[in-house]
Amino acid sequence: MEYGKTLRPGLVQIRVLDLEKTLDFYTNILGLDIVGQTSDGRVMLKAYDEFDHHSVTLRKADEAGLDYVAFKVDSRDTLELMARQTLGFGYRVHEIPANTEQPGFGKRYSFKISTGHVFQIYSDVELAEKGPQIINPDIWSEQPRGMKAQRMDHLLLYGPNIAEAETFCKWVLGMFVPEVCNNPDGSRLASWITSANKPHDIAFVEFPEPGKIHHVGFYLNDWHDIGNAADLIAINRLELDIGPTRHAITRGQSIYFWEPSGNRVEVYAGGYTAYPDNPQRVWDASEIGRGLFYYSAELIPSFFENVT
Repeated sequence: MEYGKTLRPGLVQIRVLDLEKTLDFYTNILGLDIVGQTSDGRVMLKAYDEFDHHSVTLRKADEAGLDYVAFKVDSRDTLELMARQTLGFGYRVHEIPANTEQPGFGKRYSFKISTGHVFQIYSDVELAEKGPQIINPDIWSEQPRGMKAQRMDHLLLYGPNIAEAETFCKWVLGMFVPEVCNNPDGSRLASWITSANKPHDIAFVEFPEPGKIHHVGFYLNDWHDIGNAADLIAINRLELDIGPTRHAITRGQSIYFWEPSGNRVEVYAGGYTAYPDNPQRVWDASEIGRGLFYYSAELIPSFFENVT
């Protein structure tokens, strides 16, 4: 069987209720840069350490949540291969021409997976006008703002039949699964899936309602920056969810909070190095509280129940 290589989640389109207020959060508090605005009013943003045209699009809507996540793959040949394999897997595939709905992006293929989420894949994207230096580079071109988010890092999605979604990510997207959590009957409660050395690019939790998002995670440099994020959450009167804390699952250092439109955001640092030949880490559902919140080892119901 042929395999293609997924590089990373490269783009998310997020629905927001108050575009102006939420945009102020993403730029002045989280620290993203505005790339531009589409003809229909959506705003494109990127983090200071990202090379590609943009990674986040905000769309004003009546309901918060996720429109889709798009994954960058390693070549045009891989893109076509994965589109065929997605059809063979049983998902209907829709082609989106280049430079249409997302300026700067090449052709994308869009499809809905078993959990009710819309995935997209693409291989080509323009470089940002303002990206990291590449010739004798300084550590940054302009001093990072706010929480100093380096990149859009990962997503946690909630929906039904995550076992099928996990299989799709492995056999079509070419990803692997460093860590899982199982119910007493052996069925999958949650899985953490990656395409590289990060502990996760995407994660799933089994949930009865389809198409829900728990959070988008943005990467910070270290634990000190997590503390700085906590200060900014307090100073700007944002609603804190959980943290600062540490996960045993992924070993990430973390804080969760709500942006002005009601979508949960995580800023995250650290985490173990994942290799596809490593043994899979396995958690029992009875230990998920300790896995998620290593210091308190307490399961927090709202963390599982509040999604958009």
